[in-house]
Amino acid sequence: MEKKRYFPNLNGIRCIAAMLVVFHHLEQAKHALGIANIYELPIIQHAGRLGVGLFFVLSGFLITYLLLEERGRFGDVDAKKFYLRRVFRIWPIYFLIIGLSFFVFPHIELLSFPGTEEKLTVHAAERLTLLLLVLPNFAFVLYDLPYWCAQTWSIGVEEQFYYLWPWLIKYPKKRIPIILLFLGITAAILFTGLHYVNVDEGTKSTMISTFLGQFRIQTMALGGLCAWLVFNQKTHILHVVFRKDLQIIVYVLLAALFLSGIHFYGFLEVYALFFAFFILNVSCNPNTIISLNNSVMNHLGKISYGLYIYHVFVIVLIINFLTKYFPAWTGTSYHIGLYVLTFVASVAVASFSYSYFEKPLLAYKDRRFGR
Repeated sequence: MEKKRYFPNLNGIRCIAAMLVVFHHLEQAKHALGIANIYELPIIQHAGRLGVGLFFVLSGFLITYLLLEERGRFGDVDAKKFYLRRVFRIWPIYFLIIGLSFFVFPHIELLSFPGTEEKLTVHAAERLTLLLLVLPNFAFVLYDLPYWCAQTWSIGVEEQFYYLWPWLIKYPKKRIPIILLFLGITAAILFTGLHYVNVDEGTKSTMISTFLGQFRIQTMALGGLCAWLVFNQKTHILHVVFRKDLQIIVYVLLAALFLSGIHFYGFLEVYALFFAFFILNVSCNPNTIISLNNSVMNHLGKISYGLYIYHVFVIVLIINFLTKYFPAWTGTSYHIGLYVLTFVASVAVASFSYSYFEKPLLAYKDRRFGR
């Protein structure tokens, strides 16, 4: 049986995505807590969305390749084992941060954050029900979430992608009814939620547009298309994508767009094309002009899921701690210190979680449900 393919640099990509989100949330928290910030800068505004977008394209690429590889090796996709592998990877620290955010963090003074009380008491049952059903993106849109776990909305989008995607790989000839069923169920959940939420029609329209703006299944599908190109060795396309001159042009254009902070229609879809190009080159092109393969980025990529889940409460804790115990510390040195402390503490928490909580579960799921 063929050995599974290993893609280099994926941890480096995860590292970049996580750092973009951390920078965005740090400036966002400073803004909410009344500390001098640069949150209004377009580059900071977009960083979080682009970091999540990069995660989405990468997730689509990797999951699709693994499913195609499984079908190629075994002649079928074992959906049950696929879901159990995802459950053991995603759910443990997802439910941990939800539990902490609702039952522990509200009682810790140094974790106080504006507007949290209402998000813990009003519609608490509805909010918690959606979170326990692993539908945090619906909970976020319909009822909003406590800041410490608001980032979990993207976990919901990823989970819904997982509900759809294995069946498309397993039954490619039935893709139209599968997609229609998936979209029908998704719409039914959203409109049922909108029916019961007590807001005016204008707010409901805003909620629908917010939901659609976050529901980036198409960017994950683009990652899936990249995996299909690689798996089926579509060299006539890949040879063009792998050209050195094209890499230079695309990366210069990407950097110029990102640094300019320009926002345009189809914002994330356009960036997803850049991310797909980037992922294909750094993971599959032996002549890539960018290599992310170093020990620091590998480690940060390995713990990136924990980094994504935990960094928000770490940011709030550190800002409140410095405000309370070092109120005179201001200026440039304060902001540099805040960034360093946030980064070090977030990495420490995520590393601890990975080593002592996630890793044993990952080993178990590979041993028990791997193929």
